[in-house]
Amino acid sequence: MKKPVLGVTLLALAGLAAAQSSVTLFGIADARVAIGRGSIADRNQLASGGANTSRLGVRGVEDLGGGMSASFWLEAGLNMDDGQGSPTNANNQASGIGAAAAGRQGLVFNRRSTVSLSSGWGELRAGRDYMPQYWNLYFADPFGNVGVGLPMPATYTFLTGFTSPAGNSGVYASNTVSYFTPGNLGGFFGHVQYYFGENPQNGAATEDDGSGGGLRVGYASGPIYAAVATGRTNYAAGDTRQSNAVATYDFGIAKVGAQISRDKNGPLTGKGWLLGGWMPVGAGQILASYSRYETTATGNPEGKKLALGYIHHLSKRTALYTTWARLKNSGGAALALNGAATAPNTSSTGLDLGIRHSF
Repeated sequence: MKKPVLGVTLLALAGLAAAQSSVTLFGIADARVAIGRGSIADRNQLASGGANTSRLGVRGVEDLGGGMSASFWLEAGLNMDDGQGSPTNANNQASGIGAAAAGRQGLVFNRRSTVSLSSGWGELRAGRDYMPQYWNLYFADPFGNVGVGLPMPATYTFLTGFTSPAGNSGVYASNTVSYFTPGNLGGFFGHVQYYFGENPQNGAATEDDGSGGGLRVGYASGPIYAAVATGRTNYAAGDTRQSNAVATYDFGIAKVGAQISRDKNGPLTGKGWLLGGWMPVGAGQILASYSRYETTATGNPEGKKLALGYIHHLSKRTALYTTWARLKNSGGAALALNGAATAPNTSSTGLDLGIRHSF
């Protein structure tokens, strides 16, 4: 989308405020100096999203009466280091990536573009949205699946395409229809989703590519959060499946969490786990995690990762942060941090120094 068109679009959305109960413009600006060290090559760069993914969004809700409401949510990912937008995918397949190079297609609402209808029976939502099987990975990770501290399951998934052989990121799905249970079930909750690949139904082996769904159920009350999730995306070359379980407990002086995951991509299987913690300290918070991930590829490649971080809050909206991580490869794995390159079965270290501002 060209900049003038985007500007007109945002102004038009803001102009809807008169017809809505509320319309909110929101976002996060997060930039970091990202340092990576590996046995083959080091890398220093200015990057985006070390504590949270940078984004720009607008959302609104209208009260329809009788306990019913309608709402919309449009959220675009962006890169603070160069101003480029984040890529999207039209049909959860390689054919939906588009001709433009990632980051150069303009600002698009890749993170979320949904319309919803809610009442006492729950919420019905349609559009591009998070996959249920991703949510658990986010809630259990002290680093929120971003920056140099993201855990080994996320590292392997996002950097090697383990669960995304055909364009599905494992985070978002396009063309979704979802149902969320109401919030008055005594702490229990559920989320079910189906998404369309939108291929011609002509009997071809690929007619179901990009279609699939997921389910998440759990309990959240007081200091306890626990949930399980599973999902599958269909591809003729081999379905991708993601399943995980997480639990966190907040002791007040500290919060701890654990996660286990199992992924399958055709004949290839991956297994991982994570232990993490959050500890408030004065105006800041200490973060820590240790994670491991292994696949059934030749040699059983495995990564082990330790991450330590600190966030210092200058205000409710602005924070400084730093994260250090070290990753050790075995079984032929050669993962590296912050854009560095390292040889198989060697280690890599990374450091983030950043600032985050939310509005």
